[in-house]
Amino acid sequence: MVLQDPVVFPSGGDLDTLPQCPAVYILWPRQGDPYLAHTNLLRRRMRRVFGKWNLGETLDRIEYWPAASKLELWLVSLELAQRYFPDGYERLLRLPKPAYVRLILNNRFPRTMITTRVTRGQSLFFGPFPTRAAADQFDSQFLDLFQLRRCQEDLLPSPGHPGCIYGEMNMCMRPCQEAVTDEEYYSEATRVSDFLILHGASMLESTASQRDRCSGEMLFEEAARQHARYEKIEQILKIPGELAREVKQLNGVVVTKSTEAQAVELWFLHQGCWLSPRRFSLSPEQTRPLDARLRELTATLDKPDPKHRHDHLALLAKWYFSSWRDGEWLAFDQIEKLSYRKLVNAIHRIAQSP
Repeated sequence: MVLQDPVVFPSGGDLDTLPQCPAVYILWPRQGDPYLAHTNLLRRRMRRVFGKWNLGETLDRIEYWPAASKLELWLVSLELAQRYFPDGYERLLRLPKPAYVRLILNNRFPRTMITTRVTRGQSLFFGPFPTRAAADQFDSQFLDLFQLRRCQEDLLPSPGHPGCIYGEMNMCMRPCQEAVTDEEYYSEATRVSDFLILHGASMLESTASQRDRCSGEMLFEEAARQHARYEKIEQILKIPGELAREVKQLNGVVVTKSTEAQAVELWFLHQGCWLSPRRFSLSPEQTRPLDARLRELTATLDKPDPKHRHDHLALLAKWYFSSWRDGEWLAFDQIEKLSYRKLVNAIHRIAQSP
């Protein structure tokens, strides 16, 4: 994410000239490490800081970045912390650790697990969830739709393996007992992967198709069974909430207020990574239609950098699940499928909000 240049306040300056607004700031001493923090009222915070410690002789300057939203405060803080405190920024910011359902694909017999860390490699991560309990509930219930193993051990398949209760209940393909080939088991893991990537859309569609076919053929018992399965899938998909997706498919935009008058800030999230913010002017001098200008803006977005995807998702979860969430979130599957009408409406609501 590319930050704007900071406002520099020299040591010994008049604190009354500082704005009384939210801001991220860095205190730069003449010797030693800088101090990074953020505040909702910059001038009041600096008066307290200078009143408690005599910084006039030891401080070189103050740099600050005004912010118009909580999301901006946290994203600017993250960018600066990673720049100046690369080894300890997570501890400094106290980043949350949201839960994910991880499908481990590089295992001979893929399985799922709950994790709080998004890593690279041959794994699929679905989330973030509001709580670990929600992730556990989703993991347990969505696996009922498949026959993927639930054991966590590294399997050594053998016909003499004792197996487990899930195999006895026909809820597992029993790879431990060599009941299936590796290829057959991996095919089931692919079905699980598709379910998570498509958020259950393909399974809902196929179940509805089977229900309608059975109903048309007057196989009413089977139609009722398929309808019950359809409702079960719908209930399972409600557990993660609106935000959870396979993280590489997690795309959206947040509209927040801007420090500039007659403008809003657009914060695009692409493949689980925050892009550089885009300021969108609503000045009367702009005579072109909003949707046309938005289409031009989205055509020039940066490419995502997956290096800090875990941190970006952590801040997304911190903002989205918080009680102080400001701005509006608009999710989309692909940038080409972004609803510009909904985005224009969100921009108008944020611009007119007090």
